[in-house]
Amino acid sequence: MIGLDTNVLVRYLTRDDPTQSAAAIKLLRSFSSESKGFLSLIVLIETTWVLQTSYGFKKNQLEEVVEALLRSQELTVERSDLAWQALRTFSASRADFSDCLIERCSHAAGCFYTATFDRAGSTAGMRLLA
Repeated sequence: MIGLDTNVLVRYLTRDDPTQSAAAIKLLRSFSSESKGFLSLIVLIETTWVLQTSYGFKKNQLEEVVEALLRSQELTVERSDLAWQALRTFSASRADFSDCLIERCSHAAGCFYTATFDRAGSTAGMRLLA
């Protein structure tokens, strides 16, 4: 298995740099169900943040990207169960994907709740701290 950094995944998804994108495409196309690439939760969060803030991706586009990554037979996503839960919450709330995943990770770790100052984050199940 080969782990992917955020910048490799972003080059693959955006194809905005001819040289780096070509290398990223070649690497990702080399993966198979027997020889997978690996995405950590950090890479998943960073990728959605970069696509939103630097490339102007809208919520529905981010949902499509995350779902496609999770469905890929050529990639293993760390704690994909939590990522799927976060994606469902993201789709139904005003929170960023990162907030949804943070809340799901905290829940899975047995936390009573996840405290936040972010009103949008509170729509993902976090508790707003006054």
